[in-house]
Amino acid sequence: MQIEYTPIEGCFIIHDTFFGDSRGYFFESFNRNTFLEKTGVAIDFVQDNQSQSGKGVLRGLHFQHGEFAQAKLVRVLSGTVLDVAVDLRKDSPTYGQHAIVELSAENGLQFYIPPGFAHGFVSLEEDTLFFYKCTNYYSPSHEETLLWNDSILGIDWKCVSPLVSAKDEIGKFFDTFVSPF
Repeated sequence: MQIEYTPIEGCFIIHDTFFGDSRGYFFESFNRNTFLEKTGVAIDFVQDNQSQSGKGVLRGLHFQHGEFAQAKLVRVLSGTVLDVAVDLRKDSPTYGQHAIVELSAENGLQFYIPPGFAHGFVSLEEDTLFFYKCTNYYSPSHEETLLWNDSILGIDWKCVSPLVSAKDEIGKFFDTFVSPF
């Protein structure tokens, strides 16, 4: 496991070691002790989630706050996504900025997003399977959504007309949003 730090403190990309031969490959997708040793982050995941999306489906920008704030470790099982984390930590020098990474089954990268971030992704291929581990349980009453195409955030989703849920269409504008972090 190798760690690649992003310009946003706390977010990092994980490069795993794959062992392959004529039968296919093997890799250890998560080991708590190795994660702690390499990152200094002691973590306990309590919920795994998986979604399937067609090309051009955009999900986000979501986050949970209060006692249900979540860290996430995300990866793609098949297909490709453009994954985005927006810093919502008021005292952070990168408040309002975002880290962006392309995750695919082919590149095998994982992306760690700590609590205090909004998260979203857009599927760049049909039948993309997105998998993520969470440090807290889903709580609808603690969830909020930022508007994915807010010009203040300036995220280049590399997708002209994404398919977005009704909830994501009415996310909050960043300049009227009061961060709970």
